[in-house]
Amino acid sequence: MWKKIVGIGVVILAILMTGCTNTGTNQATSEEEVIKIGSLLDFSGPLSTYGIDIRNNLELSKEDIEEYFKKNNMPYKIEILAEDTRLDPNLALQKIQILRGKGVNIFVGPMSSGEVKTVLPYSLSNKIIAVSPSSTALPPLIGATSPEQKKYLYRFVASDNLQGEAIASLTADLGITDVVIFYRDDAWGKGLSEETKKNLPKYKVNIIDYIGYPSNPSPADWSPYITKLENSVKKVADSKGRDKVGVIFIGFEEGATLFSQIPEDSVLLNVKWIGSDGVAKSDKLLELKDKIAKVGMYSTIFESEGPKEYINRYSEKYGGTPTSYGLISYDTLWILTMAYVETLKSNNGKYDADVMTEKIKEVIQKYNNGEYGVEPLSGKIVLNEFNDRASGDYAIYAITEDGWKKVGTWRYETKKVEWKE
Repeated sequence: MWKKIVGIGVVILAILMTGCTNTGTNQATSEEEVIKIGSLLDFSGPLSTYGIDIRNNLELSKEDIEEYFKKNNMPYKIEILAEDTRLDPNLALQKIQILRGKGVNIFVGPMSSGEVKTVLPYSLSNKIIAVSPSSTALPPLIGATSPEQKKYLYRFVASDNLQGEAIASLTADLGITDVVIFYRDDAWGKGLSEETKKNLPKYKVNIIDYIGYPSNPSPADWSPYITKLENSVKKVADSKGRDKVGVIFIGFEEGATLFSQIPEDSVLLNVKWIGSDGVAKSDKLLELKDKIAKVGMYSTIFESEGPKEYINRYSEKYGGTPTSYGLISYDTLWILTMAYVETLKSNNGKYDADVMTEKIKEVIQKYNNGEYGVEPLSGKIVLNEFNDRASGDYAIYAITEDGWKKVGTWRYETKKVEWKE
């Protein structure tokens, strides 16, 4: 009898132990690994319109990716650690170092080329993978003279050799024969202004003057620069007519402060202005709509509109419409997180930056093909040897009495502007 009881007890004990083991296994499976993504954005500086928009799009992307994880029984969650760099290169470096100390190896941002230039050596030496959605200066201007120096730094937006030609082509198409180039004196501003300057003669546009202004900080009093611009514009406007003269503004949202200080009777409000991706769809410039609508501020920005369903979803949650940089950021988060997951799968559950650089290439192809159930919002992503986007069209936005309006597109293939009206 005792033997039988003992036997039953052993069986019961075995069942209980099996149950405990299974419960433990289920708990381990249900535990979600947190994928930490740092985001170095501008929430309070001269690109805050875009920084806030990027943050919004990252949140929507996070929602969709976590839904994908849930549907496919993948034990991952995403934590986005956002930091405000105010577009200050030194602050951006401090922030990336702080987040690195918290175990973050993957970043969206920084946004500006000046910041990217400052963090690049740290990124390279520490094998930190970062994708900037908005830095466009040519690689040498951010300190990368070879692809190896930019191995861990990606930019999913086309560089300024394309935008420089787009701006030159746009200027000529507006009937302008003579321009003043007024540029932000940093890595991005110098680079884009030089590319524009290089392309203008090809479109038979003369350069009257080439004026730089300090970037960090930007001027509080713009009157000396306004006087310079007025003198340069008047030289040609009096002889050729104001419709033949323009100002190319290569700057950020400090342009709003500049315009607030231009007198109402200034000749600068009687010629066309051409902007760039630094101001396209800027909320700060839009606050001066009545003034800037007089000059248009025709601005180029990498073309990516996104599907209507997504635009409506964004508008319902945040109001307005996403910028190109925001749409690029949505795609960026998908690629970074899926590449991270693939890295762990192929590397015995361990993260390795060099493995991830290879996985990013593979994931981009899968993402382009819609293998994760979504299509790239910013269009097909193709990178060059410097890990920068290789091509793209540029939308043209202008400030009208009704606000920012898309008025045309510069096509990469034809190198011409297609106007909407």
